Amino acid sequence: MSDEKKDVLIAVYMFEDLAEQDFEAVLKLAEDKAITVEGVVLVQKDADGEMHVSETGDHLGRRGAKLGGGAGLVVGLLAPPVLAATAVGAVAGVGIGKFARHKLEKGIEEKMETALPNGAGAVIAVYDSGGADAVGKALANAVKKSVATVDGLSPKQLKAGLAEAQAGMGG
Repeated sequence: MSDEKKDVLIAVYMFEDLAEQDFEAVLKLAEDKAITVEGVVLVQKDADGEMHVSETGDHLGRRGAKLGGGAGLVVGLLAPPVLAATAVGAVAGVGIGKFARHKLEKGIEEKMETALPNGAGAVIAVYDSGGADAVGKALANAVKKSVATVDGLSPKQLKAGLAEAQAGMGG
């Protein structure tokens, strides 16, 4: 499975609620097994400019406060290397603790801060490239999308894919 091509996608929204709608649509596709999602994150920037990781989703379309399953991939993609190693261990157990979750959120927030205006949102997803059309349709409300394709799920490949997708955002 790690030999399959994966897409790393960032979709930006002018309004938080539209980002949340599309996040839910991607999770529904995963739940219905229409696509294979490795992990999905919903990021929102409130009216005061504060960044928040609002929700995470896994490969089964589940969402929740704890990161587990496929959401661990997005941890490896967006979190600092030491946290990623900690998170992988935590995912194997009960889930990520409060401190680790805070560090993960900080990492994502720092990476997305310049890409989002106040009151906006973003969906960051890692999924099998074969699901690109379905994901594209599910993210119908996005004002801007950037996708990078990688040849596996190693942290190095995923980080390169995220950097490429961020560069495609133009800032």
